[in-house]
Amino acid sequence: MKFIDDIDIKDKKILFRFDYNVPLDKENNITDDTRIRATLPTINYALDENCRVIIASHLGRPKGKYAEKFSLAPVAKRLSRLLGKEVKMAGDCIGPGVKKMIDDLNPGDILLLENLRFHTEEETNDNKFAQELAGFADVYVDDAFGNAHRNHASNVGITKFIGKCAAGFLMKKELNYFNKALENPARPLVAIIGGSKVSGKLETLLHLVKNVNKMIIGGAMAFTFLKAQGYEVGKSLIEENLVGKAREVMETAGKLGVKFYLPVDCVVAEDMNSEAETKIVPVQEINSKWMALDIGPATITVFTEALNNAKTIVWNGPMGVFEIDAFSRGTSALAHSVGRSYALSIVGGGDTDVAIEKAGERDNMSYISTGGGAFIKLLEGKDLPAVRALKNCS
Repeated sequence: MKFIDDIDIKDKKILFRFDYNVPLDKENNITDDTRIRATLPTINYALDENCRVIIASHLGRPKGKYAEKFSLAPVAKRLSRLLGKEVKMAGDCIGPGVKKMIDDLNPGDILLLENLRFHTEEETNDNKFAQELAGFADVYVDDAFGNAHRNHASNVGITKFIGKCAAGFLMKKELNYFNKALENPARPLVAIIGGSKVSGKLETLLHLVKNVNKMIIGGAMAFTFLKAQGYEVGKSLIEENLVGKAREVMETAGKLGVKFYLPVDCVVAEDMNSEAETKIVPVQEINSKWMALDIGPATITVFTEALNNAKTIVWNGPMGVFEIDAFSRGTSALAHSVGRSYALSIVGGGDTDVAIEKAGERDNMSYISTGGGAFIKLLEGKDLPAVRALKNCS
């Protein structure tokens, strides 16, 4: 696969696919522009090469219809401010009006196309839609790692209709860090997996357990594993149909000599709300009327000890309901432990990046991935459709 600095782009029209699926408040103001900032090196490289820059992205789930709340207009405004130059905004992402705006671009100009998902053809990977997008430029550059697990027109179909393809610097960084973490890691390699459900991460667990030296399980999903060990877990979220699979993961870990860590205590409450009475109990003492909503202090100590000799840490998913302060201490404490470690730490997906930001540990992580679903797919050992398409195009 070629990257943008491997090909000649000087004076070319370039169509970039970025992931500007950023969070917005009720007034449509961007609340976190991390994904926009992550693309600036790629854009600036193209501007230095005197290119005409055309940008395509999606935002939210408009289901194939125009909706003002999913417009990329706020992104154009923020990108203009970050780059210190005007970013023009198209009224659509295809059509004669868009084509004219592109034809009128001068070297160094930037045009942001409107939300790709205002057209159903984007998500169905429609050939005609992909071909029209391809016709806008001389070169296609995909830097949307967060969307790389999707088989869409703008990141897969388009590569069949344009002669020159490459990946951007963000995609390069994401894949390089992932390679360091799982393809050729410094060991011991520790995986921290949290979040609510085993079902969403079963393939991840089955793949990782064969590659890591230690596996730490937290969040609500831990209680499906504790149930598999015969513990009473009260009203804690579990998936009864996956208790057997949880047991299989633990048995595989045992056979391979992988150290497997589960919570030894937890913060429990009768209800999941900020006003609920809480207490800390060993996992053996969870009352049938209570639910576990965070890991406890003894678990934090155990998990921190497990990280002490780590050389590489991969983390996906919080340790509890971190959005509520009463149940955020476990995730926050683990973030501090990972941040203080001397390991290469790679974090992604499952709101983990939000939790780390909340804990003030962003700068102490080696790398925080911009991709949720794509990050998970790589942890499962799966190919990413967009990456495969770029390899075939190159």
